[in-house]
Amino acid sequence: MPHDPLQRRARQVLVFVTVLWAVSFPTMRAVSLAQEGLLPGRSTFFFAGLCTVYRFGLAAMVLAVWTAPTLRTMTRLEWQHGLGLGFFAGIGLLLQMDGLAHTDASTSAFLSQCYCFLIPLWVAWRDRRMPVWNVILGCALVTAGVAVLARVDFRSFRLGRGELETLIASLFFTAQILWLERARFAACRINHSTTVQFAVMALVGLPVALVTTQRGDDWLAAYRTAPLLGMLVILVAVCTLGAGVLMNHWQRHVGATLAGLIYSCEPVFASALARVAPAWLGAWAGIPYPNETLTAHLLAGGGLIFAANVIAHWKPVGGAEVSRR
Repeated sequence: MPHDPLQRRARQVLVFVTVLWAVSFPTMRAVSLAQEGLLPGRSTFFFAGLCTVYRFGLAAMVLAVWTAPTLRTMTRLEWQHGLGLGFFAGIGLLLQMDGLAHTDASTSAFLSQCYCFLIPLWVAWRDRRMPVWNVILGCALVTAGVAVLARVDFRSFRLGRGELETLIASLFFTAQILWLERARFAACRINHSTTVQFAVMALVGLPVALVTTQRGDDWLAAYRTAPLLGMLVILVAVCTLGAGVLMNHWQRHVGATLAGLIYSCEPVFASALARVAPAWLGAWAGIPYPNETLTAHLLAGGGLIFAANVIAHWKPVGGAEVSRR
């Protein structure tokens, strides 16, 4: 276990970040079901693109107001930091969404976790040294755990358009995690960088929403009920502002390799929330949205991912593996 109180605190906060991310899964599903009832016949990409614009656009505006006293002093490096984060995260999100239209959700969940071993491979190549044993074992356990959790059937697995897009999305998420902690951005004020990141992500989603819009009033009609507005507030406040700012601030204290393993807890918490949140959200929105049931796959997959993180925390994995470039 880490002896540095700051690093220990950072690890705890990043685990909490995955809980905040997990909230988005049942919330987004409830939003989608409610909107399909309000606007039948609309493309799912319209709903996804519009939510991206509203969610990250509103988050960017809130942060801009919060940082208004110092926003004029934003440096070139802070602009570059935020642009890179927004570009990688925004493109990855779009590829992941389109990939879901061409493959099973379980396969997408499994392939999305590829950054857990892509990051150690990059760090090993960059530093010209092999990862330590607990990182290698942790990555293997995470891969096995997510495969069990997602119920991936390797006998029917094929590498089609959806699978390729999801793999490419994972590359962009890997780049986002690595870009976040580059040494040249160490002095950047995170609130400034994150404001730019959210604005860029909203801009990335804008063309998708525009191209798939069928009627001029669809943008307002998609969120015309109080429950939908309330769930949008949850996505903005909890899953975007809360998770995004905390991730960007604390990840630099643990390093990309360990951060990638910690982030693998997200599907575990998402699966756990799916046992209680859907019924509550469904009742709020007036839609049928039953809870999922506890399964052996959740217990086994979650146990493997939990074991991976315990092993990864057992001894330091090189501290904050900040890129030297």
